[in-house]
Amino acid sequence: MSKTILITGASSGIGKATAKHFNGKDWNVIASMRSPEKEQELNQLDHVLVSQLDVTHLDSIAKTIEQGIEKFGKIDVLLNNAGYGAYGPLESFPRENIIKQFNTNVIGLLDVTRAILPHLRQNKSGRIINISSIGGKMTFPLGSLYHGTKFAVEGISESLSFELEDLGIQVKIVEPGMIATDFSGRSFDFQHKAELTDYQPIVDGLMKSMASSSVSSSPPELVAEVIYKAATDDSNQMRYRAGADAEQILDARKQLNEDDFIQNIKNQFKL
Repeated sequence: MSKTILITGASSGIGKATAKHFNGKDWNVIASMRSPEKEQELNQLDHVLVSQLDVTHLDSIAKTIEQGIEKFGKIDVLLNNAGYGAYGPLESFPRENIIKQFNTNVIGLLDVTRAILPHLRQNKSGRIINISSIGGKMTFPLGSLYHGTKFAVEGISESLSFELEDLGIQVKIVEPGMIATDFSGRSFDFQHKAELTDYQPIVDGLMKSMASSSVSSSPPELVAEVIYKAATDDSNQMRYRAGADAEQILDARKQLNEDDFIQNIKNQFKL
């Protein structure tokens, strides 16, 4: 019997690549997204249910889980992938943007997880895979909001693993580096008020660094392969890195003392 994965944020990038990868491995896929009416590829595949889900709307979460169980009988894996990045000087962000960042990346993840736990607990099996980032282990300038959410995902995931392990449910974390997705497009909320000229040098440094790092970014299909490993291996491994830059940066974070690592970041951004 084929297993089933529920993916949030499956309309593009990592989510869509993962939906296609699991479908190619004969899994049933619940590909959830905010605007399923715009999807033209996944809904053409067999054993894929394209469903409307906005992680900030509880009714849509419950409905998608119900539809998935009704169609496929059981959900084996939840991939909490939906999210975006808010960058810029904190002073530049309206409060509603701050709340939206945490509602999407953190509260939404908690709500989807909480909604599916009764089903996984009843089956005494399942895996919850949370998409974090290298940005959950270290930070770049102007990312206080985004990094705050990803640090939260790391802590939530690690703590949750303790309470679910004896119930047969595993929690996994995937930590991608720079990925060639639309993260710098519609999944990127950059705020900078022109009158806050004091921040202009660091804003310029961020823009230059992002432009250069995008050249060496990994394809989302690479992350999909790592997610598949996290969903199917027999180990108790919790964290999975995705991308050569993730390996390099996270190794440096471990090997260097804090002062040296932070100085390297400053050097990269010409601070």
